[in-house]
Amino acid sequence: MKVEFWYEFASTYSYPAAMRVEAAARSAGVELLWRPFLLGPIFGAQGWNDSPFNIYPAKGKYMWRDMARLCEAQGLALKEPVRFPQNGLKAARLALLGQEEDWGPDFTRRVYLANFSEQKDISEEAVLSGILSSLNLDAGKLLARSNEPENKERLKSQTDEAIRRGIFGAPSFLVRDELFWGNDRLEAALLWAKR
Repeated sequence: MKVEFWYEFASTYSYPAAMRVEAAARSAGVELLWRPFLLGPIFGAQGWNDSPFNIYPAKGKYMWRDMARLCEAQGLALKEPVRFPQNGLKAARLALLGQEEDWGPDFTRRVYLANFSEQKDISEEAVLSGILSSLNLDAGKLLARSNEPENKERLKSQTDEAIRRGIFGAPSFLVRDELFWGNDRLEAALLWAKR
């Protein structure tokens, strides 16, 4: 059985999830599919033009404290990003190219580290190019491919699929059509997949 890991680069809780999901799935003997998507259209459909953590300040204050506890427990550095939420569109287009290739998970983790640990602007091509180059990939070629109309349409389609399948936030885990939302639901999703 497979678990689909749906994530958004602007999503805080997707950061600790992305850093542990691969090892957790391997340990459970469950196949893992990485599925980048965009939350903007989902939030927009609810009438939000910003993260709910910004719209509701008490929720945002709690989230940053909760993230500090989670990251400390996982041994992850956490620094508030240069802006929140960051624009993860270009990173998501690149991650989509790596979705079926062996560099996708490493790229994804490094983008999260750049955003939530290193305070880099992940919307900048120079930052993304640096991450690709650090993985010994042809950054120029991949950036060009990521901006081709076909790849842009693939990301839109993947986001539309997330909406059709009932995803409303990130991270989300799908086992067939069974939805598990949140970093803390990863283990439940893996158990469900093994049933």
